[in-house]
This record gives sequence, structure tokens and C-alpha cells, in this order.
Amino acid sequence: MADDLKKGLEGVLVAESGLSSIDGDEGRLVYRGYTIEDLARGASYEEVAYLLWHGQLPNEEVLAEFSSAMAAERAVDDNILETVEALADAGEQPMAAMRTGVSMLSASEPEPDADPADREASLRKGRRITAKIPTILAAFERYRQGETPVDPDPDLGLAANFLYMMTGEQPDEVAAETFDQALILHADHGLNASTFTSMVIGSTMADIYSAVTGGIGALSGPLHGGANQDVMEVLIEIDESGLDPLEWVEQATEEGRRIPGWGHRVYNVKDPRAKILQERSRELAETGNSKWDDITNTIEDYLTDNKGLVGKGIAPNVDFYSGSVYYQLGIPIDMYTPIFAMSRSSGWIAHVLEYQEDNRLIRPRARYTGPEDQDLISVDER
Repeated sequence: MADDLKKGLEGVLVAESGLSSIDGDEGRLVYRGYTIEDLARGASYEEVAYLLWHGQLPNEEVLAEFSSAMAAERAVDDNILETVEALADAGEQPMAAMRTGVSMLSASEPEPDADPADREASLRKGRRITAKIPTILAAFERYRQGETPVDPDPDLGLAANFLYMMTGEQPDEVAAETFDQALILHADHGLNASTFTSMVIGSTMADIYSAVTGGIGALSGPLHGGANQDVMEVLIEIDESGLDPLEWVEQATEEGRRIPGWGHRVYNVKDPRAKILQERSRELAETGNSKWDDITNTIEDYLTDNKGLVGKGIAPNVDFYSGSVYYQLGIPIDMYTPIFAMSRSSGWIAHVLEYQEDNRLIRPRARYTGPEDQDLISVDER
């Protein structure tokens, strides 16, 4: 058994966790015992972050204190903003710019000498990281547009404040609630590639900045974090093709094209997060342009009813609807994956701290397939 090869660690149990539970056959996602539906519709992102980090939902007084502490940590040092501006001017990708900015945050950490094993100190550091990532990301977008960054508004929640810092205008209630829900839906999802990467780094007892920076790097890969961007690019292609959406998807499938946002490594049925964002997409469509909602629904109906993909275990995942939701909120397409990271930071931090409570260095083996018994020949005779 010890020598069984499990490529990609498929099905291998490496840890126990009380953070999130996924039932891929039932389409169920739970954070610490609370269904994702209840949390998305009845809590804020700050409440969910507190839940992941502390194991319980805060009461009104604790939430106010926690949210206030988060808001107080949003500002970033000028040297970080200068670097972000330079990256924007150089045409750097948003994900790479955020990775650099988050790594730089440790230079202004007020507790630089805290022991990584000190859970409370790591929680404070994690809170600062989660609070500052939106500021870094919004500033990068402002610089790209030739605008100056907008200072954080301590009276706004994390989701609404990000939209405000990015656009310079306070979002309306529907936009703020929709984006807050989207952040909740992406906050945690078991031991996905980026979370596991953060845990591996955390298992070395490196600091939380290193763990989060590593998570960002893992999420930047197209096999993990970029599908919602791919979805939106396809929707735009459909819109610009001049074809009816049904005609386009029929033609695309006949040509063997894969429609992004369908299928998931864990879910065999429709992703519960996709169902929630589908509802939000319809609400946004009622107050604006219904085009994107119409196209996504047309694709889903066709692939479900005509191609029977859901019956084959290939169903819409969260990315299929998050792309069009973000687009309707006015968010640039190449910012979708960084927003994913912005949300998932709370989950990465929670998993690292949970694992470190009973830490063991993560050190798997590889089966050697190289040559044996080679004779060393001196360099002048090779």
C-alpha cells in the first residue's frame, strides 16, 4: 500500500480538518457545520472569516469589534504602493502584482519577530493580510487606468470597500451584496491545490506571509484559478459572433470545443455555489443588461437537456456564473482570479493555523524511475 502511486494525490488523505466539507455527489458545501446557502444569504464575508479562524460565528458585539479591527488594517505603506504602480506601468499581470505586494507586506509587519507557532500572533498577521489584499489589488487597477488609488473607507464592509476603492464610487446595495456573497462562496473549499500549497509551506513553520504568497502562486495556474476568466471570454465571443447563443453552442460542441465552467474535480452535480451566483446573475440582469444571464442560461439548458452532461457528472461549476456576475459589476476580466485569491486568503490562513496545531512536516515520497549504477567519468573524458 505504501508504494501505491497516486498521481496528483488523488483520493489521498493527508490531514483532518474541521473547516469545510464537500459532498460532490449531493452538491453540498459546508463551512464548520453551516451550509454555504445559509452563510451566503445570511452572513457577511467578515462573519465567515471569523467563523473559519475562530470556529464559531461572532455575536453582534464581537463582529463589530472584529470588523473595525479589519477596517483599521486596510492601509498599506507607500513603498508597497510605489512598487504596485511600477508593476502596473510595466504591464505586469494582476495576479503577479498581488503576489509581489503581499510578499512585501511582511516588511511593514508590526510583529516581525513573533514566533510562527504563536497562533494569536499569526491570526493578527492573517487579519492584516486579508484586510490589505483588497487595497493592493484596487490600487493596481487604479494605476493601470492612470488614476490615483482611493483610500479605504472604514465605514464600508470589505466587499463594498473593494468596489469603492476600485471605481471611486460607492456601490449600490445590490452590487455590494452580490460581491460579498461571491467572496463568501470562494472563502474555502477543502484541500484544493492552493490551500494544500499554503499548508505545505505552513508545515515548515514558515510565517503566514510565506504561506499566503505561496497560495497566490498556486492559484495563478490556469488549471486552478482562471476558469471564470475563460468563461467570460467565451461569453464575449458568443456576443460578438452575431450568432444566436443556442446556435453558437451547438456549433461549438459539434467542433469538439470544451465549454469552460463545466465539470469539477469534486462535484458530480451542479456546484452549489453556481446555483447561488445564478440567482444573483438574474437579480443583476433585472437592474441592468440581461444579455449575459440569457447566454449562460441558454448554454446550461442546451448542455443539460441536449447533451446530457449533468447526467454524466459534468455540471456547471462556480466559475460558470462568477465570470458573468463580476462582469456585470464592472470588474475587469483579468482581475477575476486575483479576486478569487482575495477571498480565499481567509481559507488559506485558517487551514495553515489548523494544521499547525498538530503540525507534522509534509514530506511525501516519489518513486524513483531514473538510471541505476552509472559509472562517473571524468569531465575531460565525457
